[in-house]
Amino acid sequence: MPTLIGLQSFTREQQEQIRAAAPGWTCIFGKAKELDPQIFTEAEIICGWSHIAAKEALHGASRLRWVQSWAAGVDKLPLDQFEQHGVTLTDASGIHPVPMAETAFALMLGLTRSIHLAVRSQTASVWDTGGSYGEMHGKTIGIIGVGEIGRHIAKLSKAFNMRVLGVRRSGEAENGVDDMYTLSGLATVMEQSDYIVNVLPLTSETDGLFDESLFNRVKRGACFINIGRGATVKTEALINALQDGRLASAGLDVYETEPLPPGHPLWSLENVILTPHIGGANPDYDARAFKLFIGNLALYTQGQTGQMRNIVDYSKRY
Repeated sequence: MPTLIGLQSFTREQQEQIRAAAPGWTCIFGKAKELDPQIFTEAEIICGWSHIAAKEALHGASRLRWVQSWAAGVDKLPLDQFEQHGVTLTDASGIHPVPMAETAFALMLGLTRSIHLAVRSQTASVWDTGGSYGEMHGKTIGIIGVGEIGRHIAKLSKAFNMRVLGVRRSGEAENGVDDMYTLSGLATVMEQSDYIVNVLPLTSETDGLFDESLFNRVKRGACFINIGRGATVKTEALINALQDGRLASAGLDVYETEPLPPGHPLWSLENVILTPHIGGANPDYDARAFKLFIGNLALYTQGQTGQMRNIVDYSKRY
């Protein structure tokens, strides 16, 4: 009898739905540290992941064939080992374009209208009208990584009458994006954009991509937003660009090191808004992720694995 392990906090109703979608399967639910490690060797499906699963389920005797990640980003998972063992990996991308896009706009609007300075003055009980009060309307936005999230950002940008430039691996055109480029055109987009929104995944191609040389190409006075992956940006290069005025401001939800350590220079920069990697958080996250998983589970148990959603391409790392 094949075994499925669910490491997420499923409700009883959700557990019953999983059992109904996988008749004849042994379905085990709980936190990894609470389960017998031996069962990971027997598991064919694992929903979620942990260091215990990595230790027990990725060797010659294991039966693992499919892992459903509860996150959109998979750069921290053992992708090479999954590929080596013939494990299909599906992620949770596509379930949070709305909160991610709204986070990007919250950061851009806050920085443009100096809301961050007003909040700091409020905390200090100071009436201070100083600050820069610009407009996003009619400006140019560069969306670096036009996938599900980038597509939604482009849609919202049009409501602000913005010119939208996009960068994606294929360079394929997209509705709502005025001009699309491949990564080779990234510097050109940086030179033209008043707002630069990084939504890139972390791959060997994007690791440290935003470095000193690229920030040297930025349109002076631009606003840089990172809701993608922290390691795609060289933090020192970003700080230099913020301090010397090449960038007017930055809104960051992700960082090279997380949590951001005490005393880090980013904490003290007045032209920066920092959020603690919560861009995709929303009350419906788990419900949306469960809907994706239960749909994939029905396809898997019916032998239609090729029809499953969000299968990670190991060659692309996403």
